[in-house]
Amino acid sequence: MLTTETDLASPLWTTTPTTDWETLAASAVAAALAVSPHGHLADSGANVEVSVRLSDDEDVHNLNRQYRQKDKPTNVLSFPMVQADLIESLANSDDGEILLGDIILAAETCTREAAEKGWANSDYAQHLIVHGTLHLLGYDHELGESQADKMEALESAACASLGLPDPYAG
Repeated sequence: MLTTETDLASPLWTTTPTTDWETLAASAVAAALAVSPHGHLADSGANVEVSVRLSDDEDVHNLNRQYRQKDKPTNVLSFPMVQADLIESLANSDDGEILLGDIILAAETCTREAAEKGWANSDYAQHLIVHGTLHLLGYDHELGESQADKMEALESAACASLGLPDPYAG
């Protein structure tokens, strides 16, 4: 079973009151997992858990500085709880729980980037949750062109399954 815990940590995410952020986050996490080689984990007996925190630039800036030594906000941060090479072995876990990790989005940066791309804010946030989930699964676009290509292909496939535009098209 796949569980996504969503925390609306900033009121900036409630400016679109009709957005069901919990459902949006859960579907993005599920889509990313489904297109990955680890998709079967969602149907395993284990409880696979991801936390999504919808925060603001100040929070993400502080975390980015503390954990990545980058003194600026960014759109999304991912904090894996499991080494990528150990994910498969966790499917046979005795405790039945796989905590993949945490994803944190920065409201102001996401809103600005969504506007620049001509995307609805909720669509762009969903894309970034897909992106963050792939990071939790061990994909890293900063490890070279081959890794970036693999991650982008999975990201595009997950976005397509959600009815979102291809984030890497033109």
